[in-house]
Amino acid sequence: MPKAFLLLLFLLLQPFLITAQSVRLKYYCNQLNRLNTQVSEGKVAKQTAAKNFRVVIQKIYEESKFKSNAAWVFPLAGYSASAIGGISGNGYNDKGYNYLDGNKHKSHPAHDIFIKDQDQDNIDDRTQKPVSVLAITDGVVLACTNAWLANSSLRGGKYIWLYHPQLHIITYYAHNRKVFVVPGDVVKQGQAIAEVGRTGFNASKPRSPTHLHFSAFKLVNWVPVPFNPYHNLTKAISHEIH
Repeated sequence: MPKAFLLLLFLLLQPFLITAQSVRLKYYCNQLNRLNTQVSEGKVAKQTAAKNFRVVIQKIYEESKFKSNAAWVFPLAGYSASAIGGISGNGYNDKGYNYLDGNKHKSHPAHDIFIKDQDQDNIDDRTQKPVSVLAITDGVVLACTNAWLANSSLRGGKYIWLYHPQLHIITYYAHNRKVFVVPGDVVKQGQAIAEVGRTGFNASKPRSPTHLHFSAFKLVNWVPVPFNPYHNLTKAISHEIH
């Protein structure tokens, strides 16, 4: 069969192949989103959750094709590592943390990144605009929610879990005001995926300054295990959305 004909056939079929891949990716991400909700609410046994997580995340990995970016983009537009709480990242503590504990997890395997919002209205005091939450690198949305009630005991509020298969890591963005993505969405590095907010059991209280709760996880045996991303954040590229 002539090479020119095969090339033409490939070009004609490519849109259908990409569509089929996108459908499968969304299907698996929606599966993981449901599982993540069950884990968070303590409605699934840990052993079952770990087994199911491994199966689904590997399916997502097989459907994902991303190029690796040399450096991260800082996850808050217009901000840099100087906005990270604590001293030299000492607010991070992953001792005793287990993803499978859900909302009852221990410790604080995250960095809180604070915006300038003295009156706590979710608006940057400098720009009088909301602050965009950015994807640190290319990835796919594993799980998220845009629904949160003020009397909810869930800590994360409106959150996003992003999977970066090219780095074999997951990043987590919590306490958002608005979430712009849904499970299965493919996002680009520096893309606005949410706006900083004050949702979540503790973050919604007046004593808590407005901030993004940012975590990063390696996949160890295909299950999320936290690592301290402070070094990555200090080297991340500050990015502004106009």
